[in-house]
Amino acid sequence: MEQCAEQDQALREEVIRAAIAYYEYRHAVRKEFKPGDRIPYAARVFDEAEITALIDSSLDFWLTTGRYAERFERMFEQFLEVQHCSLTNSGSSANLLAFMALTSPKLGERRIMKGDEVITVAAGFPTTVAPIVQFGAVPVFVDVSLPTYNIDVSQLEAALSETTKAVMVAHTLGNPFDLSSVKAFCDKYNLWLIEDNCDALGARYLYKNEWRYTGTIGHLGTSSFYPPHHMTMGEGGAVYTNEATLNRLVESFRDWGRDCWCPSGKDNTCSNRFGQVFGELPLGYDHKYVYSHFGYNLKLTDMQAAIGCAQIQKLPYFIESRKKNWKMLRDGLAGCEDRYILPEPTESSDPSWFGFLLTVRSDNGLSRDRVVNHLEKNGIQTRMLFAGNLIKHPCFDEMRREAKGFRVVGDLPNTNKIVQDTFWIGVYPGLNIEMITYIIDKIKAIS
Repeated sequence: MEQCAEQDQALREEVIRAAIAYYEYRHAVRKEFKPGDRIPYAARVFDEAEITALIDSSLDFWLTTGRYAERFERMFEQFLEVQHCSLTNSGSSANLLAFMALTSPKLGERRIMKGDEVITVAAGFPTTVAPIVQFGAVPVFVDVSLPTYNIDVSQLEAALSETTKAVMVAHTLGNPFDLSSVKAFCDKYNLWLIEDNCDALGARYLYKNEWRYTGTIGHLGTSSFYPPHHMTMGEGGAVYTNEATLNRLVESFRDWGRDCWCPSGKDNTCSNRFGQVFGELPLGYDHKYVYSHFGYNLKLTDMQAAIGCAQIQKLPYFIESRKKNWKMLRDGLAGCEDRYILPEPTESSDPSWFGFLLTVRSDNGLSRDRVVNHLEKNGIQTRMLFAGNLIKHPCFDEMRREAKGFRVVGDLPNTNKIVQDTFWIGVYPGLNIEMITYIIDKIKAIS
């Protein structure tokens, strides 16, 4: 047995050495930037550590969630200083699970029911809102504030109704929303708060005189590990909370809706697998096949989690690089306020920037189309602020015909300005000084 283990380890090391050699041949060499080269808004940043972890995991051939996933969840909990983390297959699934957990009958009168209202914004990514709509609750849209691009907290009271149960909103492009005001509002009316933290991993907010990571102040937080984000697993996401009950509900919905909490490949964690009664099932029905919710299978593979275990060790560097690149752009574009609304961090926050937002001042003869086309022709990749105004998209056409498909507070003037005049450029760690200087020069050249 000992000889077999030694041979296994020797062969494993040989395979990993070959994989590292391929990495050095195929990926390690970075070509020098030349003006006109494509500058992406984001990309994966990795080295031999990710290759090593990926190959090591693949050799186990444990194709579902396993030892690396468990390791990453503990590492992520430690980083965020949060009690519970549950990995899932995407940030969008993380939002779905966070929301669906709040619909569980186990929450009694606080559960979100079909027809209940959830306050959110239209200026963002659709999967912050999609779970609300798909379940049959009613999204209530409020405007955002410029130049933070986050929820306008002055509209929260106007958005409130007798059926309001929750606030579900994102920290826009790494800039925290006003958590003090939103959390106080939720506490006042006994509402749930879901922080979509997919674009803001590592951002901090000064909450009650204590610096806290975004995603950990509300009842539930979510992250995405899609390649453009702060760290990547290729695909992947996470839901986190400090409440054990909510964590159990998240994992139930993630794992087919089952009542059992045994990890994959393990049995009888509760020590009473065949001794309980559930619903109308007979006494002793196998707890591993008892379902308390209509759930999904939204787990991720251990190979993805293995990449995450290597990436999370680089996360502090990734965050600081994004901050540095954002500041370089902000300082370099100072003086352009006559042409653009330049972004500003939220008060009492320490953003972990996902991108650099610019809103064209259309009253000076410029247009977003002209600016974006100029940048793209010069190799600088741009992106819109996701949906811009979600309710203007075709997916809302049918909802407009429904009696109560959604509700809007006011006319959303800033949201409508964003859909017309706003775009963003990257700040990811793969950018260097030459690239950022080039971007600044090309933006300043537009008149």
